[in-house]
Amino acid sequence: MLDVTRLRVLVAVARSGSVTAAARELNYAQPSISHHIARLEAETGARLLERVGRGIRLTDAGRLLAERAEEIIGRMDAAEAELAAHVGLREGRVRLAAFPSALGTLVPAAASRLEAETPGLDLMLTEAEPPEALRMLRAGYVDVAVVFQHYQQDLDPAPPDPADEGTRGRLLLDEPVHLVTGVGNGRPAELAAHAASRWIAGCERCRSYLVRQCEAAGFTPKIAFTTDDYVAVQALVAAGLGVTTLPGLCLAAARHPGITATALPGARRHVFAMTYGQPPDPASTTRLIDALAKAASPADA
Repeated sequence: MLDVTRLRVLVAVARSGSVTAAARELNYAQPSISHHIARLEAETGARLLERVGRGIRLTDAGRLLAERAEEIIGRMDAAEAELAAHVGLREGRVRLAAFPSALGTLVPAAASRLEAETPGLDLMLTEAEPPEALRMLRAGYVDVAVVFQHYQQDLDPAPPDPADEGTRGRLLLDEPVHLVTGVGNGRPAELAAHAASRWIAGCERCRSYLVRQCEAAGFTPKIAFTTDDYVAVQALVAAGLGVTTLPGLCLAAARHPGITATALPGARRHVFAMTYGQPPDPASTTRLIDALAKAASPADA
């Protein structure tokens, strides 16, 4: 059976990139790190590290084991935290990862409600785009991940289902996606009218959705700028440097006075609160998701 302490050492080496840095992170002596790695190699029968010049790097086997170890250790830490809260050894804690526009809208409202309803519950927040947030969720670094998936009603056969690899999702918000142009642009508020325009794209997933929408409208967009910063995107549009599409939360979080936004027919973005593992969820996790759902409801919008 693999030793958890040695797995923690391997994860620290993988994360920090050196034995010296791992020793500093774990407050171990450097020879102790080397000893743990040697014992782990003996236990697994695989070479986990190799020398490169004056440094080291993980072998393919080392990277594979480090990735799995990170997930295992994360789940163990999460289980320890949940059990401690359950038996009253310390106040509850719940950890959330969410994408930027959710952190600028839904999350503060939910955090305020949670603070009022559950004093003493420790809420920890991390900014992460959906792929990274889901990785953190599966590894046990967070208890809830707020993610999104795009949906085109006239192209997709059914709304998106985010559940995958042990995750479960609760729909928080079904929001429109808008065509965003400069004030006084003078062109019709439809994609095809901007076929010759320069376009501004966001993250890889958002960019793919934009290209798909434009291709359905009969053209391939000329993407001149790429940025995940929805404030910068709007500033570029207002300056006349291009047009773009943005979901409702981005406009709710911050809206530039120099833009015009028009909801595109059938273009939606679904926002989910994701958890990992079999139900029931810990009480603190359930309370957080309920608070997020209330923050996303029309009465709270």
